[in-house]
Amino acid sequence: MSHEEPTASSDKPTATISLALSGGGARGIAHLGVLAALDELELPVGALSGASSGGIVGVFYAAGFAPREVLRLLQGTSIPRLTRPVFSRLGLLGMDAVAQLLARHLGPGLRFEDLRIPVTLVATDLEASESVYFSRGELLLPLLGSAAVPIVYRPIAYQGRQLVDGGLLNNLPVEPLLTLGQPVVGVHCNPLHREAPLPTLRRVAERTLQIALSANVASRKAQCALLLEPPALRQYRPLDFRKADELFEVGYRYTLGRAAELRALLAGD
Repeated sequence: MSHEEPTASSDKPTATISLALSGGGARGIAHLGVLAALDELELPVGALSGASSGGIVGVFYAAGFAPREVLRLLQGTSIPRLTRPVFSRLGLLGMDAVAQLLARHLGPGLRFEDLRIPVTLVATDLEASESVYFSRGELLLPLLGSAAVPIVYRPIAYQGRQLVDGGLLNNLPVEPLLTLGQPVVGVHCNPLHREAPLPTLRRVAERTLQIALSANVASRKAQCALLLEPPALRQYRPLDFRKADELFEVGYRYTLGRAAELRALLAGD
């Protein structure tokens, strides 16, 4: 397993938390609400790691975008237009439009070193069947690879690897954060809704993916000093992008409700 760990900057405040952000499709919008609440509570984030949608949110935040600003950018974007068929033997859809969108807002030449907060992204090397961590150098291609859902999206070729969604093997990437000397807070946006009906093949596929992702998260939850997993997210589906406002509020309100526990982490209690 390839692993590049972020280097803690000496000029950062010592009392910070590290955040591991899971993937989860539209449910990843809840991460924006979590970050907005942390900003409001004046709880500084010293390092971030992310998979898939969690990686995208983490990069925008680390690049200096306010969480509500990212929410507005998302709401002004036509999600269906971000995908187009490529008729590839390796995937049904391409990510060219997604790449153009990210490059327009983040800058085409953005590097990990340009971010104001260290970020580590996890992707899955499809051929080697292993997790790969990126925290240095070019940012855009690892970010796209981290979010490329297998079969649905064509893999992203980078550094001799075929990269797909990092959540496939690690949907709560705490490992890069454990050695930084900061409390690790895991933010998991895929709580299982065990009572949800499964009336269609699409719902069955969504549940199957959720079960698979949950399996690789269980042991990583136990390594977090604190886990944020808003139970209300059970009511939302991975493609509920039209409910962005609601998803943001779920993450925001839930995190405010855990303020005392979060503050205790920084106090060393």
